[in-house]
Order: sequence, then C-alpha cells, then structure tokens
Amino acid sequence: MEEPFPSACTRQDTISRLGFSMAALKIRPSTKLVTINYAFALLLTAGIAWLGWSSSFRTNWWMLAFAVPALLIVLAASRHLRAVFTTLELVGDRLKFESGMLAKTSRSVPLSKVQDVTVSQTFGQRLLGIGDLTIETAGETGRLHMPEINSPREVAEKILDRVAEQNPNRKIS
Repeated sequence: MEEPFPSACTRQDTISRLGFSMAALKIRPSTKLVTINYAFALLLTAGIAWLGWSSSFRTNWWMLAFAVPALLIVLAASRHLRAVFTTLELVGDRLKFESGMLAKTSRSVPLSKVQDVTVSQTFGQRLLGIGDLTIETAGETGRLHMPEINSPREVAEKILDRVAEQNPNRKIS
C-alpha cells in the first residue's frame, strides 16, 4: 500500500499537496560588508608588504604591522560565520529565527503575534542596499532583529503581506 505522504516529503511538499501555496522565505544577513572587510585587509597587507620590501629598513620591526590586517581578517571571519549561521525563515504561518554555530538559539513565532516590522538603514547601508530588520511581536520576548539583510524593505513587505493573508481583518503598521 502506498503512503499518502512519503517519509522523505518535507513540510513544504505536504503544504503544496494539500493545495496551499505558502512558499518559504529564508533570510540571512548580507555578506557585503564582510567582503569589503576582507578586501580592505588584503589591500592593507599588500601595501605593508610593498612598503616593507621596497624601502631600506634595517630591522624587521615593520613586519609587526601585519598584525593589523590579521586582526581585520579575524574580525571579518567572525562576522562571516555569524552571518552564515543566522537565519530568519517565513514558513507557513510562522517566523522561525535561528542563530549560533556551537550554541544555537531558536525562536518560532506565529504570524498572528507580529505587531510591527521596522526597517532601519544607515547612509552606508542604503548605498549597499542592505539594512536592519526588526520585527515586534506580542509576548515577553517581543523582538526579532536581523542585522544587515539585503533588500530589507522588500523583505518587510513580504512579511507584512503574509501576516495580512493570515489575518485579513487586522491592520499592521
């Protein structure tokens, strides 16, 4: 006898088979600033190397200057890992937030609890097309914050549209 829903079937497949069209939306922080940090560290390293080997320094003290780009690369790698291991997913009638590489933090919020979606962008973020997304929810831990996401206004609109689909009689700012 054939199973109605095979065991390899995902929740999204099940939702699709039942006739609902609630495609998942997965949001991660942008790596644009991380890429800029890596590029700056590499240019700084090349500049230090060129100055050190082209000038007539009698000592090797100038090699200590390589500590600065090394520190920049470590900081960029840290931000990169944080971006890779942070997600906000809009699946069905829920927002699922996960962050952390070794120690995980997970939150799942019903869309009916979403009260406000705010986008904030600095001048530099606006130039790069990224911004911070803050979602206010009802409850004791009332805020989800996603820093430096791509196209934050479009993401906010998609979340608000999904909230409106779930609660057609409710107005959200």
